[in-house]
Amino acid sequence: MDSIIVKGNGALHGQIPIAGAKNAALTLMPATLLTEDPITLTNVPRLSDIATTNELLQSLGTEVAVMQDGQLIVLDTKEITNHTAHYDIVRKMRASILVLGPMLARSGHASVSLPGGCAIGARPVDLHLRGLESLGAEFDLRDGYVHAKAPNGLKGGTYDMPFASVGATENFLMAATLAKGTSVLKNAAREPEIVDLADLLRAMGAQISGDGTPEITIEGVDKLHGATHPVVTDRIELGTYMLAPLIAGGEVELLGGRRDLLEAFCQKLEIAGADITQTDAGLKVSAKNGRIHAVDVTTEPFPGFPTDLQAQMMALLCTADGKSVLEENIFENRFMHAPELMRMGANIEVHGGTATVTGVDKLRGAPVMATDLRASVSLILAGLAAEGETIVSRVYHLDRGYEQVVRKFSGIGASIERVSNK
Repeated sequence: MDSIIVKGNGALHGQIPIAGAKNAALTLMPATLLTEDPITLTNVPRLSDIATTNELLQSLGTEVAVMQDGQLIVLDTKEITNHTAHYDIVRKMRASILVLGPMLARSGHASVSLPGGCAIGARPVDLHLRGLESLGAEFDLRDGYVHAKAPNGLKGGTYDMPFASVGATENFLMAATLAKGTSVLKNAAREPEIVDLADLLRAMGAQISGDGTPEITIEGVDKLHGATHPVVTDRIELGTYMLAPLIAGGEVELLGGRRDLLEAFCQKLEIAGADITQTDAGLKVSAKNGRIHAVDVTTEPFPGFPTDLQAQMMALLCTADGKSVLEENIFENRFMHAPELMRMGANIEVHGGTATVTGVDKLRGAPVMATDLRASVSLILAGLAAEGETIVSRVYHLDRGYEQVVRKFSGIGASIERVSNK
């Protein structure tokens, strides 16, 4: 099992290219199940979750061609030859549930294993099922699988979600494109990945309006066709690397970065003392006057502060001037990185969904263990600010969400290497 070794090495300078969004790509790829024509995706991130989704789609009958060093993928599902998404694949990744809506819409039946993924609390699929039920789907949950059918085909319907679930919005959106009549989703998620999916579906011939707002309307069509679509910039990778020069000092330009993808996050960083400038090539970030100031953070659905940047923000605040309070409102059990940061000398108190971080003058390198995807990169960021050597183990989580992380950090002057522990 691999580890990553980080040594505090002073200020960071240079440029980092930001990849296409993992969470967008994993949503766009199942759209191939809606059409017999090829779908071509460009700017695809090179991650293990993408490979897992390719494997899942191939098991359902999709022909997959990967080109340009993995950054271009052609998906061709002339026919869905298997309507069961098996546990052996689905257990690796929660996004696998997103094949349910498209298969139901095109074929009228599907069986999908209840999904797995990161251990950051319960993320139930009930909202997915309720949304699809409003379109006429029927479900039977047994033996660890969701068995779904739409005996009379999907029909337009209205669903008012109790909270804005990204995945449930995506499943509803894809299924409704081929439903007969008008479908309305209220309290819909507004994330950029939702808009990106709607853009692809419109390019395929879908009739969608209101994406990016709390109410999306879909006019069902009889058939969708192929399309070519670039994956939107990964706002979570962008935010992660924006923190590097604030933690270690220096100035870094994030190529392809867009402030509109992370406005709430950028505002918090500016309150803490960051200087953020939109350039022709992306976003340039530095600390205005040395040490960052404490700032309170509450995670919220988009356009609020992203839960997927909470762990990384905590790493920054560990050496900030003052006391910060982080409130996690999206996922339970998402402070598992806190004890690892405390091994490095951080002063953190966790009570339920709230963490209080009192900044210390300096962190110290230590052996630490990654518990999930975002926690793993937060420990690397902390290592950039620590005295001595930080050894991060269980970094296989990283490969699910960050491509070439060692190369990107090394490219701005970080002392970092990945080693194999045989």
